[in-house]
Amino acid sequence: MSVLNNLGRNDSWAPIRAAVAGFGVSGFAAADNLLFLGAHVVAMDERGDGKEEKAELLRSLGGDIRLGPGTTATLPDDIDVLITSPGWRPDAPLLAQARERGVPIWGEVELAWRLRDPEHQAPWLAITGTNGKTTTVQMLDSILKAAGLRSVAVGNVGLPIVEAVMEPEPYDVFAVELSSFQLHYTESMSAQASVVLNIAEDHLDWYSGDDAMKDYAADKAKIYERTQLACVYNVADPATEELVREADVIEGARAIGFTLGMPAVGQLGIVEDLLVDRAFIEQRDSSAAELCQISDLASPAPHFVANALAAAALARAHGVNQAAVRDGLRNFRPDGHRIAHVAEHDSVTWVDDSKATNPHAAQSSLQTYDSVVWVAGGLAKGARFEALVEKVRDRLRGVVLLGADRHVIADALRRHAPDVPVIDIGDGETGPEESPMERVVAASAGLARPGDTVLLAPGCASMDMFTNYGERGDRFAEAVQTWIAQQG
Repeated sequence: MSVLNNLGRNDSWAPIRAAVAGFGVSGFAAADNLLFLGAHVVAMDERGDGKEEKAELLRSLGGDIRLGPGTTATLPDDIDVLITSPGWRPDAPLLAQARERGVPIWGEVELAWRLRDPEHQAPWLAITGTNGKTTTVQMLDSILKAAGLRSVAVGNVGLPIVEAVMEPEPYDVFAVELSSFQLHYTESMSAQASVVLNIAEDHLDWYSGDDAMKDYAADKAKIYERTQLACVYNVADPATEELVREADVIEGARAIGFTLGMPAVGQLGIVEDLLVDRAFIEQRDSSAAELCQISDLASPAPHFVANALAAAALARAHGVNQAAVRDGLRNFRPDGHRIAHVAEHDSVTWVDDSKATNPHAAQSSLQTYDSVVWVAGGLAKGARFEALVEKVRDRLRGVVLLGADRHVIADALRRHAPDVPVIDIGDGETGPEESPMERVVAASAGLARPGDTVLLAPGCASMDMFTNYGERGDRFAEAVQTWIAQQG
């Protein structure tokens, strides 16, 4: 395996037989680039729907692409390395066979790190956390571009990172979003600066057993390993600071906090509605550098401001000046379905935060508003809602539930908020004249009072009833507009 470990983008991979588990976006990118390097590639995926055209392309380049049921049952002989897609659980039979044979298992991120251009090794600014990753990485990319840098948001968002690192024209810096799944299969990455935004229950259908949360946090913690300059943590989430304390970093790397309160030395925070830096200035003991005003941001929601501080911390670690941080944050607009204003009618505001796919994200969204009709439910992924309900129950005007695991939320409401009205829409079975979201909107309108916000923050994944969270949000917005039109 020493030959494999020493291989880079300028070496011949002709002796290497690589297996690729999964032929989605990252799997295709890994297989494509391994073929370009000269490796023998076998790519496997149980699901072939919509993938045949790309499979034929790689077959024409010499790839052995196997799609359909049973294709991942057995690891081919004489494999030197297995590249796995991030959705594959560690106990998958194919991965278990690789471990039994002593075959290294890499993720696409690990492959990308090993294929960096030795002459233009653009730094990685790496982001993980239960919630806020995509918003933060896009904020960071906006800041880097405002600084005049050639940057790109990669990893768990946008372009697969292996494609970005292999582009002929080098980037100055990468803004890298990493999920716990991706980090699980990453072993040598050394980010210039890194952050864990928060740690809360999520993906407990992927992590199992009594140590599920411990294992989940351990994978998140891998982002700090070998960090070169700055390990950024959330002051409001002590677990993230503890991960920094336990990390094995490059000598000289600093621990940098971000907080929605007054920042201490070595932190970024808020002073009189200003985002300020007391970490990356020489006179940090006695002063702070103004970065921007909260009013410069697209939303004043606390978790949005926290994301901006985290992005600013990573950019400042890279050497970006204050003006570029301000301009980048001013220019940034979040993707749809993240606290998106849908409509206002009869003094009731309708908001789509369909991206809130776990309890922690839903809690952050709910705490933005004083009086809320909460639309929730879907696939809970093993998550619990007791702590969420306890923290937000005084804000709840009512709750409208739908989806496969709505009973999990209903049980938490019965125990911890028994006086809050709850309407159960069901799991999508409706008559031909009415969609599930139309029933949700009608029920929500019946509960709401002037001054309230009807908030779609499901706390659950969407795939029980919708293609993805985007479709769920779109159906909600359409149903709201239909209902308003019907009111005359």
